[in-house]
Amino acid sequence: MTLPLHIPSLLAAGANPLGHVLDKPDKLPIPGTGYGLSMNSITLLVVTAIFIWVMTVVARAIAPGPESEGRDRYVTRGRFAHLIEVIVVYLLDTVIRPQLGSDAKRFAPFLLTLFFFILFNNLFGLIPLMDLQYLITSLAGREGGPTAWIGGTATGRLAVTAGLALTAFIIWNINGIRTGGLGGWAHHFLGGGPAYLAPIMVPVEIVGTIVKPAALAVRLFANMTAGHVLLAVIIGFTAAAPRALGWLGAPITVVAAVGGVLIFFLEVFVAFLQAFIFMFLTTLFIAQLAHHHHDDHAGAEAYDPEHPAKHDAAAPVTV
Repeated sequence: MTLPLHIPSLLAAGANPLGHVLDKPDKLPIPGTGYGLSMNSITLLVVTAIFIWVMTVVARAIAPGPESEGRDRYVTRGRFAHLIEVIVVYLLDTVIRPQLGSDAKRFAPFLLTLFFFILFNNLFGLIPLMDLQYLITSLAGREGGPTAWIGGTATGRLAVTAGLALTAFIIWNINGIRTGGLGGWAHHFLGGGPAYLAPIMVPVEIVGTIVKPAALAVRLFANMTAGHVLLAVIIGFTAAAPRALGWLGAPITVVAAVGGVLIFFLEVFVAFLQAFIFMFLTTLFIAQLAHHHHDDHAGAEAYDPEHPAKHDAAAPVTV
């Protein structure tokens, strides 16, 4: 059977790489509302369900078993659960506890959930679900042309990253009010300066307060979108070069294919990195407001390899 001519372009990002990052609206109608869920919304719901299921299974594997197992009851069961446990321990020991001290236990569930939820969405976006659906619907001769109902990266949508950033923003400000009181929280807008500098410092601090969640949202959105566009463009050369140059385009196809594989592994690294950065900065912002009333961190110690600051529960570690 001869494949339609547009199949190779569908599998190789096509003529428009933005098709791999732009949302597809109203893919699943909601009965009685006149509206529909977009492709990113469907993907977000599916990833959320997968995330809850996977982490529930992992939590059971990490939790102690029955007493009849003896000391083995404390051994984590399963390699994947071991991997998740290692990541959790690393984040707790190197980020959350050093930054938050005695508040670490309070915020660890939220921060770890934030990290793994973003990570799941980032990694899910690397699965070429749209291409597979385009191929299947094209081969089936679907009326209206090939289509896709699920796929893409939910964290490549600004609305999703803005929602995550807004949630973190609310939490770190509520905690700032809880620890320092409303007056202490308001006092941080002076930036540690004297009262007579308020006309200068307060507007600057207000802008900084708004920029923090905006930077979180834009950074995650931009990195995930740019990476996917770059990967789509490079892979697109695998089909575009032979179509334009014939056999002379074969070397370009090989180079593009190898480059696509390398960029894909870079994207996997970026998926972990951006989840970590989002969680780390959220932890840092929580710590900044929580410890602001401690005389601008006067109790913090300089770094000493023999006495790491993470052992001082009152002193947040800064970068």
